[in-house]
Amino acid sequence: MNKDPFLKWAGGKRWLVSQHSRLFPKFTGKYIEPFLGSGAVFFHLQPDEAFLSDKNGTLIETYEVVRDFPNALHGRLSMMHLLHSRSYYYRTRERVPSGKIDRAARFIYLNRTCWNGLFRVNMKGQFNVPIGTKTTVEFPENALADLSIALRKAKLSECDFEETINKAKKGDFVFIDPPYTVSHNNNGFIKYNDVLFSWEDQIRLADAVKRASGRGASVLVSNADHHEVVQLYDDFNFQKMHRASILSGKPEYRRGTSEAAFLNYDPKTAEN
Repeated sequence: MNKDPFLKWAGGKRWLVSQHSRLFPKFTGKYIEPFLGSGAVFFHLQPDEAFLSDKNGTLIETYEVVRDFPNALHGRLSMMHLLHSRSYYYRTRERVPSGKIDRAARFIYLNRTCWNGLFRVNMKGQFNVPIGTKTTVEFPENALADLSIALRKAKLSECDFEETINKAKKGDFVFIDPPYTVSHNNNGFIKYNDVLFSWEDQIRLADAVKRASGRGASVLVSNADHHEVVQLYDDFNFQKMHRASILSGKPEYRRGTSEAAFLNYDPKTAEN
């Protein structure tokens, strides 16, 4: 069964799954994720029931197509793989199809062939990332079909994170991976997000997390390893997580970095 995400995503959590899966707790209820992105943790855990959301409507629509039309989508991407070139990339970038399956195929094609898998749009909502070096568009046989099976157990929604976290109750596991904003809004990361995730949002998120924890849900927040963020979760278990940073376009700037994990349970007894 394929468990690899079908998208590359700035801030994606493949590294967390491969290096820190011991942090994920055992849970009997629903898996909840309000900042879906590439869904690395969801696909790794493949829970029996899930609620997945994001404010990026194009992203959620793409997940719906993977869930509902994996074979048709695979066919579209195989064709785009054969057509891929620099000129085809920029033609595809400029045109948004009218059909749902074709829009999802375009989204995945651009994600797999653009610079660093970055999702970025301009003030008009137009995707504007230049072409990258990757040329593989299609997926191995049955890869999307496997992910479709996992997604059939999930409800997908385009909504604000607070609405999603408010659904969490005792027995649920909530994994939260927001944009890494700090109070001065100058951390080098928010520029990759088309809608600014403000410091006020960080405070609102921490409040929603604490309410979910009070209702008995297990919560893991991945966030910036910064003293201002740490103070928001001073009642939670704090874990420093080290990883390599690969988002920079220049290899000399891709150095080790750390991120923070905040948990309302003991990670020593949490392994899933």
